[in-house]
Amino acid sequence: MSTHAIRDSASARRSAGSDPTTISGLPLKPLYTAADVNRADHDVSAESPGKFPFTRGIHRTMYREKAWTMRQFAGFGTARQTNERFKYLLEHGQTGLSTAFDLPTLMGRDGDDPLSMGEVGKCGVAISSLDDMRVLFDGINLGDVSTSMTINAPAAILLAFYICVAREQGVPLDKLRGTLQNDILKEFHAQNEFVFPPEPSVKLVIDTIEYCTRHMPQWNTVSVSGYHIREAGSNAVQEMAFTLADGMCYVEESLKRGLDVDAFAPRLSFFWDVHNEFFEEIAKFRAARRIWAHVMRDKYHAKNERSWLLRCHAQTAGVSLTEQQPMNNVVRVAYQALAAVLGGTQSLHTNSMDETLALPTEHAVKVALRTQQVLAEETGVKHVVDPLGGSYFVEALTDEVEKQAYDVFRQIDELGGVIPAIEQGYFRRQIAEASLRFSREMERGERNIVGVNKYVDDEPSHIPILVIDESVEREQCRRLAELRQKRAAPRHAAALRALEQAAREGANVMPALIEASAAGGTVGEMMNTLRGVYGTFDGAPEW
Repeated sequence: MSTHAIRDSASARRSAGSDPTTISGLPLKPLYTAADVNRADHDVSAESPGKFPFTRGIHRTMYREKAWTMRQFAGFGTARQTNERFKYLLEHGQTGLSTAFDLPTLMGRDGDDPLSMGEVGKCGVAISSLDDMRVLFDGINLGDVSTSMTINAPAAILLAFYICVAREQGVPLDKLRGTLQNDILKEFHAQNEFVFPPEPSVKLVIDTIEYCTRHMPQWNTVSVSGYHIREAGSNAVQEMAFTLADGMCYVEESLKRGLDVDAFAPRLSFFWDVHNEFFEEIAKFRAARRIWAHVMRDKYHAKNERSWLLRCHAQTAGVSLTEQQPMNNVVRVAYQALAAVLGGTQSLHTNSMDETLALPTEHAVKVALRTQQVLAEETGVKHVVDPLGGSYFVEALTDEVEKQAYDVFRQIDELGGVIPAIEQGYFRRQIAEASLRFSREMERGERNIVGVNKYVDDEPSHIPILVIDESVEREQCRRLAELRQKRAAPRHAAALRALEQAAREGANVMPALIEASAAGGTVGEMMNTLRGVYGTFDGAPEW
């Protein structure tokens, strides 16, 4: 049965007052027994954590030896302000940094670009040059921390800045640990922060994979992201299937570049959303690991077991947070975080209660971090690996999520692959339809959100929020003006010419980006240089 048919029949059953479904439309029986998981092609009892196909976890002991990495997404205002927030989080027990950039940086524009006005530092930190990156990590030894950077279209440029800072600190590149999101395909599906057309955009991703494979062996080159796909309105099955399809596309393009699969695949990672449907989210993690292990071993013939592992970061669902009764968000975040841990994540970000209103305050961030620490220290979840493994319900749901994902893969293959499917509007259409279904279920009262369509308060709730004033924009413009005055013009111009030449010749642009960064090139200048070669992309045709 197709994905559409399952969802349509599920809607009909709900309307008739029969069994409910998950958010993805998978029907839920009132009781699950051994008969629901007794499949000839899948022996649940034979699966062990740390062993192929890793359904029950990628490590044998999981959190018994070391808890998941606790990351809190941080970034607002100037580089100095975010540097202070980083230090605050590290002092309060955070074990990894996670960097949010503002909209101009995400779109590859400088803070003084006319199109940046009004957005500088508002939804993340403003980074326009190597000078900003130096300030961002001032007093933080890059050899001692793991850093995640949520950046996509200009990801190679931000990586070049980071490399320059590490060199200035005397940290060898092979000691750097962290993750570059660098997943441009999901931008075309969901988030729209693309600049270049799909093919050159993917080429830039492969440039970073190739460079890091050779020089930064501990760096995760791509965080293949389902998070933004889910935030755009997809369901759990779509999030998982689209994301794994994107991961396969990066693998195939890297193989075309001539890279050995076992040289780069161990440093691909994944990024999942964790939404309200508790058991479906756990099943999603388990099914994703199993699919990826089979694909990497059987389709791409990876020999190294580390290439089979789906390592992931998870973040609680921003889209599930409500402006109404925002204190309820603390509860949502807690059980979403528990689902991620029971699902076997390697690192976790817990959203702050106020993120639906603004960037989080220090108080809200601390509560979100303490949520993870309570889970780790007080609940006992660290002591048993995959405690829900063997549950008739969870095993049956894992199997069903896996089966539905393969149905999506077949649809994408029939369209010619990921990039042709983007160009035909497939991903956007599927996400829009799923979002519409969810909205209609809420309107009909078939899916309830406390404080929104059930247990509603007449009086609005108010909590303190963080406000970024316009002084951040003025400060960023001032710093850029100073940079353009002090940098050596001949070296800067030569570096941008070399970048253009590398792009035109189809060479790996990472060395040229590193030199342009060191020469005082800005994000906007380097992106404009690449625009002149690659062109721009306005989106897939209307569907």
